[in-house]
Parts: sequence; C-alpha cells; structure tokens
Amino acid sequence: MATRALLYRRPAEPSRLLVKHGSQIYSVRLRRHRRARRYTLRIHPSDREAILTMPPRGTIIEAKDFAQRHGAWIAARLGRLPKAAPFLPGTSVPLRGVPHRIVHRAAMRGTVWTEIRDSGERILCVAGASEHIERRVLDYLKREARKDLQKASISYAQELAVKVRRLSIRDQSSRWGSCTSAGSLSFSWRLILAPPYVLDYLAAHEVAHLVEMNHSARFWRVVAKVCSHVERAKTWLDTHGNDLHRYGISD
Repeated sequence: MATRALLYRRPAEPSRLLVKHGSQIYSVRLRRHRRARRYTLRIHPSDREAILTMPPRGTIIEAKDFAQRHGAWIAARLGRLPKAAPFLPGTSVPLRGVPHRIVHRAAMRGTVWTEIRDSGERILCVAGASEHIERRVLDYLKREARKDLQKASISYAQELAVKVRRLSIRDQSSRWGSCTSAGSLSFSWRLILAPPYVLDYLAAHEVAHLVEMNHSARFWRVVAKVCSHVERAKTWLDTHGNDLHRYGISD
C-alpha cells in the first residue's frame, strides 16, 4: 500500500502547464489517472480550460512536450467554445428550454421566481442584493432540476419495479447522468436548461441502468419500453448539449 501511494503522490509536481501557440499562452491543468495508458487532452466546457491526463508513470517533461505539440488543437477547441452567459441581469437563460431574461428586483423580498410580461416575454426575477444574483439563480436552477428529475426518476422506477435510493444534482462536464448498482443516481443540474423531453429521457436512461448496468441491446430495449422520445432527445443533446455548459460562467 505504501509503495503504491508513493507511485501516485508527487507533492512537488505542478498542477498546470503553460502552452504557447502563436501569440497566445494557454494554461493546461494536469491530472494523473491510475488507469490511464497514455497522455490525453480534453476541454472542460464549463471551466473553459484544457485538461491533460497523464498515466501513472508519465513525466512532466513528456506531458509538456505532448501539450505543446497539440497547441493548435487546444487553441482551436477553446476558440470554438460558445460565448459565456453569466447569471447576471440581462442574460437570457433557457429554463426548461424556454428563454427567460434575468431581471433584478432589488427592492422586493424573496429569492427567485418567474413572470410573464404583457408582451409575452418570460423573465427570471431575482430579489435582494446584486452580489447574490448569480448564486441565487444557480440555487434556483438546481432546485428546479432536482424537483423535475426526482419526479421523473420515481415514476420510471415504479414502472420498472426498481428503487432509487439516492438522487444527487451536480455539475458534471463529461456526462449528463450516472447510476450505481446500489441505486444512487446523479444528474447534471444543466438538464433543467434543456426541453423537458430531454430531461425526461435522461431520467429514463439512468433508471434503466438499475435493470441493466450496461449499454447492451437489452438495456436500450428497457429504455425504449418506458420512453418514447429516445432518439429525439439524443439528437437534441448531440446538437445543443455543449451549449448548456456556457451558462453561469464568465469568460
């Protein structure tokens, strides 16, 4: 155990590298993974940075060389990210797929609520001091996501005769949801920004894993049995999913 711990613990190792491409310098976050077999790069969509994963026995010199050789890739991918949309007054946020403009109501009591103006415009009203706007909007969206996902997950669990023991709401960058064999489901809060049928599909997908903990043909038959809009939701996520990561962040 002690020998293995020494293999992965390198206290003096930097957590980041700087990569130059053209006139720009990019910060690349380093992480080791015990199962990694090679060096890999990916872009974190909400943190808006490159992450370089290293194998256990990889070296910083090799990592820096790898990152530098892929400087053009890093620059292109970061440049392709959609414009950031912080939770500030004036920003339009898609609540359940419908645009809502954030409006600050400093003189009013409460937290966050929705209204529809006479013009038909939908707004997301935020009360209180301006320094709390971003946190209050995020908290509200997380609560709404939990409410919708809890309702959909319980409904599908009853239909499939399985039990959801725990449901967590997180900000996952690489997947929209996950499931454990113990019955714990985890979802990205950003699903509340998508149309309801997308959130509904993800709930069906993860609950179906309580029947089949794989992505076999049998698993997809279970999903299709309880959810009629699988392909429609998958197509929406493939087309628009990456855009959801721009909300609540600043460039």
